[in-house]
Amino acid sequence: MSKTETGFDTINPTTEDKIVHYDYMSERTALLAVEDCHKAFENWKLTTLEERAEIIKSVGKTLKKNKDSYAQLMTQEMGKLLKQSHQEIELCIGICNYTASEGLKQLQEEHRTLQDGGKGTIIYSPIGVIYGIQPWNFPLYQAIRYSIANIMAGNGVLLKHAKNVTGSALKLSEIFEEAGLPKDVFKVLIINHDVSDKIIESNFVRGVTLTGSSDAGRYVAKKSAEVLKKTVLELGSNDAYLVLDDADVDLAAKTCAKGRLYNNGQTCVAAKRFIVVDAVYEEFKEKFVDTMKAMKMGNPTEEAADLGPIARKDLREELHQKVLDSVAKGATILCGGEIPDMTGFYYPSTVIGDVKPNQPAYEEELFGPVASLIKAKDNEDAMRIANDSKFGLGGGIFSRDEDRAMELAKNHFDTGMVNINSFGLAHPNMPFGGVKESGYGREHGGFGIREFVNVKSITRS
Repeated sequence: MSKTETGFDTINPTTEDKIVHYDYMSERTALLAVEDCHKAFENWKLTTLEERAEIIKSVGKTLKKNKDSYAQLMTQEMGKLLKQSHQEIELCIGICNYTASEGLKQLQEEHRTLQDGGKGTIIYSPIGVIYGIQPWNFPLYQAIRYSIANIMAGNGVLLKHAKNVTGSALKLSEIFEEAGLPKDVFKVLIINHDVSDKIIESNFVRGVTLTGSSDAGRYVAKKSAEVLKKTVLELGSNDAYLVLDDADVDLAAKTCAKGRLYNNGQTCVAAKRFIVVDAVYEEFKEKFVDTMKAMKMGNPTEEAADLGPIARKDLREELHQKVLDSVAKGATILCGGEIPDMTGFYYPSTVIGDVKPNQPAYEEELFGPVASLIKAKDNEDAMRIANDSKFGLGGGIFSRDEDRAMELAKNHFDTGMVNINSFGLAHPNMPFGGVKESGYGREHGGFGIREFVNVKSITRS
């Protein structure tokens, strides 16, 4: 490897200062770590569901004990508001508690009587080592989401986290160890993309899960398919929030701003396209733009800040270029849209109007605090525009008629998750995942626990 490939520095996006330097593992070291994880799995798979549940509950308690230091680290590494780092940890504690309880139900063996009078038993057996490739935007949650479910299932777990949150990945390993998880059941791999391909190919790896862009999903799915390994993919999105003709516009404007700016706008399931029917368009635009304008950029550790920095400089540049490209194709900037002259990778809360097909603001995912405002003729047209996307992760509907909103959500909204008169990120007891180019497979709600198990059929007379 060249000098630039031997390691990397993590950078604080608020101060632009170096945090820590990390060296990449060699291919040999990484593959030995995979083998160690497999050996640990061979013992872990023999533990009872009750034993696994107790350790997972212990993980939740250990996260609570280390909450302040973990929150500070996440904010330092990727710039999320400190209060939102605390919220992320609380969500992860909830995931631990829910999985410990629900796993006992989802993984219990089942007994059935066969047509010939024989007896059938269904076993949900762990399959081996699961490799997770995770992004930086929720440094703890993204790793907890798949790892806790698979540890409960009895699998071993590998984590390749995004480079800029490597410290958060290593801290999670410490949390697992402190909570009593046997050594090597969970392993962090600090590796480059070439070595990552070798991990997918390893005979010890039995499944791969990735959260990332659609292009990353295609690549990982292809690599995994070549060696016949199941994948779960949670990919990008361009979530549409519909404001119908009978919406509470004040509620919609306030909630949509929150949904666009949470986590500094860097959320796969964030509200991104705001499709507003003509009857309430001007009222919504005025209130929404005013709300977005009022959001204050600032140090994410300070209570007064509404908006912290973008996680990396290159990501800010990519976001700004999509804004400029949209404007060049006819969109207009209603507020924001300029890189501020200040230390840190900040980008202001931005609203783009006159958004039409073939603009990045319409077609692509803008990963940052930029909202795309789209006018629809009526409610039917709004639903058509919402579904006019290659993505299908989440979305929202604002209407005073909840029965009609439910009917649209159930029968017409082509997406994996829908919020009615609200915005939400994830709930431990509800499935999380999308359709179309937003990926496949489900996490949370008990569904993720069975994604990587062998549903084994045993019959006897």
